[in-house]
Amino acid sequence: MDSASDTNSEKREDHTHASSTVHSYDVDVGAQLIAETDTPLTPEEASRLRAKIDWHIMPLMCVMYLITFMDKTTLGEAAVLGILEDANLTANQYDWLGTIFYISYLVFQYPQNLALQRFPVGKWMSINIFLWAVVLLCHAACKSFGSLLAVRFLLGMCEGAITPGFLIVTSMFYTHAEKTRRIGYWFLMNGFAVIILGFISYGLLFTHTTSFMPWQWLMIITGTVTLITSMLFWLFFPDSPTTARFLTPEERVAAIRRVQVDQSGVENKHFKKEQFLETIKDPKTWLMAFFAGSANIVNSLTNQRQLIVAQFGFNGIQTTLLGCVDGVVEILTIWLGVVLASQPSIGRSYAGVLMYIPAILGSILVSTLPFSNKIGLLFSYWISIFAIAPFTIFLGWVSSITSGHTKRITTNGIVLSSYAIGNAVSQFMWKAQYQPRNHVPWAVITSCNFAAGVALVVLRFMLASENTKRERETPDNKHDAVYIVDESGVERKVDKAFLDLTDKQNRDFRYVL
Repeated sequence: MDSASDTNSEKREDHTHASSTVHSYDVDVGAQLIAETDTPLTPEEASRLRAKIDWHIMPLMCVMYLITFMDKTTLGEAAVLGILEDANLTANQYDWLGTIFYISYLVFQYPQNLALQRFPVGKWMSINIFLWAVVLLCHAACKSFGSLLAVRFLLGMCEGAITPGFLIVTSMFYTHAEKTRRIGYWFLMNGFAVIILGFISYGLLFTHTTSFMPWQWLMIITGTVTLITSMLFWLFFPDSPTTARFLTPEERVAAIRRVQVDQSGVENKHFKKEQFLETIKDPKTWLMAFFAGSANIVNSLTNQRQLIVAQFGFNGIQTTLLGCVDGVVEILTIWLGVVLASQPSIGRSYAGVLMYIPAILGSILVSTLPFSNKIGLLFSYWISIFAIAPFTIFLGWVSSITSGHTKRITTNGIVLSSYAIGNAVSQFMWKAQYQPRNHVPWAVITSCNFAAGVALVVLRFMLASENTKRERETPDNKHDAVYIVDESGVERKVDKAFLDLTDKQNRDFRYVL
């Protein structure tokens, strides 16, 4: 018997239960690296490695999310910079420009998620960001509803890779306990984007050129910045811990070992039909989809905020500057939300509900305060922005309660498709016949916020019940003796965490609350 066979036999003798061999493409990409070492990480080593990962990827993620949100909301700023008059847009056409973005996002969401599984994540996002920049620059040449509709459609297609890509990368590099804050950090960049865009728009209000309107300069400025950022992203953003250039070979192994405790692995590049079907049949998938849709009805304020504040009785310059306060409120609420969610005694569900309470109060006050009380209306509107925080908390939660790479990307696709539906349909609430009080849109926002809060509580109850059930089960050692064959023909044991099992298949998986 040859040496390879001897090695295999010795290993199998250590196991009293049945063992099996699987193909390398069936397991997580981290399996080969982890199989090479059993050295545990000390808390100091893990902390030092996390700091290095933070410094290398979080700045890029934060800057990129800031820019993409700034680009996405240029339409709202353009409303007070002359696009309505210059392109001869009616109120209904303007609403369609907001809606078509999310229709495109919806159509291309699952194809984008499949591409993120098939191709290197960082490179695929970089390509989409580059195309995004080109399309944004093309906005400046559009002077009709049809041409603006076309570029907004293309913008939505490209944006479909950003959030799911960021969720995948965050899941690769961070533990469940760390994801909520990390996702909160790059999501609160939306608030900084609102502030920066507000000051840019304020400066453009005083820009007078014969050939270019202020809104066109806005598209050129934001598009150019995005173009430069896409190149930096291509050069420096990692695709996976297994290939990250800023990590040494030893640190790559340690990075994978660090997230092993979550029992959810890093990634698998092969689509698995059985995981897809499990996702479709999983009740929590559709409860999460319901939450994502209802929670994002309030996101219609992204394109409407400038018009709403103007209707309170503020002029163009005041409205533009007050828009910066929107960003400050968004930053503070998201930060507060993720801090609350990170507290074990509160958790994700209850933190989201706590943020919905002032948001619902604010949306009720906007609709019921006397219209002459424009300061009261303004502050009520700012309080309603608290409703943005729960979805940020939820994004970190989704990746922490889903395992199996195909299941994870399918879940992301369904959840973000529902996000797109909520954003798309909500644009049509803001009809001219409801202005200036907009009682109907605010009533819809209030109802959907309440429904989303209930969905969070139900989801927590479902997950807690499943955790209790698993604690009472007899330990399942079905996947405790699984091997892969390396290039030299030697079989190596694979830890259960790197078998690319779903959260239902791996009974050691526990749902984060």
